[in-house]
Amino acid sequence: MFLVLNAGSSSLKHSLFTVQAGVLQLAERGLAEDLPGCSHLVVRDAGGRLLEERRFDTPLGHEAATAVLLERCLSRGGPGLRGVGHRVVHGGTRHAAPERVDAALLAELEALVPLAPLHQPHNLAPMRTLLARAPGLPQVACFDTAFHRSQPDHAQRYALPRRITDLGIHRYGFHGLSYEWVAARLPAIDPAAAAGRTVVLHLGNGSSMCALAAGRSVATTMGFTALEGLPMGTRCGSLDPGVILYLMDNLGMDARALEHLLYHESGLLGVSGVGSDMRVLEASAEPAAAQAIDLYCYRIGRELGSLAAALGGLDAIVFTAGIGENSARVREAVCRQAAWLGLDFDEIANGLNGPALHRPGSRVRAWVVPTDEEQMIARHMAHLLDS
Repeated sequence: MFLVLNAGSSSLKHSLFTVQAGVLQLAERGLAEDLPGCSHLVVRDAGGRLLEERRFDTPLGHEAATAVLLERCLSRGGPGLRGVGHRVVHGGTRHAAPERVDAALLAELEALVPLAPLHQPHNLAPMRTLLARAPGLPQVACFDTAFHRSQPDHAQRYALPRRITDLGIHRYGFHGLSYEWVAARLPAIDPAAAAGRTVVLHLGNGSSMCALAAGRSVATTMGFTALEGLPMGTRCGSLDPGVILYLMDNLGMDARALEHLLYHESGLLGVSGVGSDMRVLEASAEPAAAQAIDLYCYRIGRELGSLAAALGGLDAIVFTAGIGENSARVREAVCRQAAWLGLDFDEIANGLNGPALHRPGSRVRAWVVPTDEEQMIARHMAHLLDS
């Protein structure tokens, strides 16, 4: 069995995979949420059937939640637990492939915490727990930034003095495991696009886009942090740096106040005043909710043109993640904006969630491809441990 952990600020997701006839099969998925408060664990099998639900009288925290999941896996019976894979948001410039976790790697990743202070500490907490509780259990770290290390140097740089760039101020890009999954699936769906020029739209509470040339990342919308690029659920996306200077000078905002504003009060939530969930906004009659959706789609359309330019043309676009896979309204708005690129949109297919969203003969194709970052991590883990 292979266990995959994905730690958030207040939650811990897990997926457990078995190997049957050499093929990874999902056995269960679970979510331990509200870890600092009234912790709650829900586990379901691959078909969605409830396997376990537990409420805890005291806050679990990431360490205790990791211990609970480890014990659950060890008590299942059947094949033993071969390893644990972790999603790590930031691998910096040095870590461009999955790696075995040890104390030295953990120290290197802890040094990257200033580059991703809202994500990295939580990603590392389960690793630290398992190294202490089960030191002989293999662990593998998979990095969301690694997929983008194939980009040319100029695509990873900011126009800043080298003394600043040398401190690690680069355009790293994120959601790499999701893009890697889509790139791996695309040859079976659209071989010409897989070998050609594709823009993948990872649209969810965190949103970004990536230009793929023959399955390799050449440009992406996120940069130094997961704040740049598209507006998101509560994140503002790209912003004129002069706005930051203005807020500091005229409103007296310090770094922490700015951090909270840009990460937690902006994006769809900030514009709409209604919420950050696209489903809530689409159901709302508030004009500001529609305005937030329009802004979101407009920015996607602008970035699509930019990424098509980086590719020198476009063969296909792919929608993935929560909004991309489920919001027909957003997909329609984006596809209609892409008519100038040669996309002949099929409204009926879109209403059925695809997978194809284009009419026969369309020069540019559009697809819905569900992402599976956890299975991507499990594949990496199995390959690394077997080798």
